[in-house]
Amino acid sequence: MLRPLLAVLMLGSATLAVGQRAAPSALVDATKATTRTPANVARDRYRHPVETLAFFGVKPTDTVVEIWPSGGWYTEILAPYLAAHGSFYAAGPTAKALATVTAKQAAAPAAYRTMHLATFPAPAASTDAPAAVPAASAPPAVPAGSADVVLTFRNVHNWRFGKTDQTQAAFDQMFAMLKPGGTLGLVEHRLPETAVGIEEARSGYMKQSSVIGFATKAGFRLVGESKVNANPRDTHDYAKGVWTLPPSYIEGDADRARYTAIGESDRMTLKFVKPA
Repeated sequence: MLRPLLAVLMLGSATLAVGQRAAPSALVDATKATTRTPANVARDRYRHPVETLAFFGVKPTDTVVEIWPSGGWYTEILAPYLAAHGSFYAAGPTAKALATVTAKQAAAPAAYRTMHLATFPAPAASTDAPAAVPAASAPPAVPAGSADVVLTFRNVHNWRFGKTDQTQAAFDQMFAMLKPGGTLGLVEHRLPETAVGIEEARSGYMKQSSVIGFATKAGFRLVGESKVNANPRDTHDYAKGVWTLPPSYIEGDADRARYTAIGESDRMTLKFVKPA
């Protein structure tokens, strides 16, 4: 469902008020970039990029890291937003995993002029570390203490049920790459705390308490929660997990109208800080 933006003109400068957060006009402009994929633009009504990034406080002058950008949905917004005055890292497990965003950069170099590739998880310190050692050709890791903001969208469940559980290592590394006082902005499919008979992570959903637990253990402090990406129509109890809902529609045409009416998943939107 499309959420209305609360727009106000303040002191002659174009801004959008999102709740109590002010979104720079440059952020709104970035969502209108002609380099965005039309299919991605169509999902704005589910993913609320202006409200979400404004809640996280992302500024156009920031150094921002996007963890595991996959198809580059948010990358298409972040890259032009940061192109003039910021710096942007797209961080993935291998260069191959970043091929989609690399292709976007090649197609629109001006919009992606400050985007750098980085490896995440970083190379393991020892053979006992849970993070896989990337190939020698992989991009470098994000420098420690260099980022103002780290963002990750719907990735925690992937770290949780991979070949090895890399969740805590992921949060530890995100903590390390941030400057003191820096922000971790996280969106994830939300499994209700009272849910019974639904396997966390393998369903694609995570309990909010679990996510907060990993973040807190890494050293983060939770400073805010937004309901902007919540979806009360999501029942969370699908045999094939969250991928039953759009945009995946893993069941094909079976009950497609029902899943379309539900929309995309119920999601937590959490803001953490690295204490100064």
